[in-house]
Amino acid sequence: MKTIHVAAAIIYDNDRILAARRGYGEFKGGWEFPGGKVETGESSASACIREIREELNITLVDPRYLCTVEHDYDSFHLTMDCFLCSMPQETISDTEHEDMRWLDAASINTVNWLPADIKVVQELERSLPLTQTSTD
Repeated sequence: MKTIHVAAAIIYDNDRILAARRGYGEFKGGWEFPGGKVETGESSASACIREIREELNITLVDPRYLCTVEHDYDSFHLTMDCFLCSMPQETISDTEHEDMRWLDAASINTVNWLPADIKVVQELERSLPLTQTSTD
């Protein structure tokens, strides 16, 4: 089975994360963390920064490794290295997705995540204060 290696950005702003609705391909309409393929000789962190610059026209700040997700789809195996990232006060100019949303703990499971991305959401729920909503 073919393996595809990608890097994904979990872009956060306070207690929210950015989700993107795929605008093309076999999984069009599914929700994912933005990112893309790691090129030969490129580190996953560098690929993450490059892909987000290409897709969203923003510069990520301080990408920090969160986890690697392995998932078998019908026609390929996905290895997805995930990075927690903040962004400077830039306007997102999306070129790849049908929609984007900021999700907090109360809304993180309201979108139809793609199967590999569900595993990332589960990791976020285990490891981040994102799951704690503030009432102040």
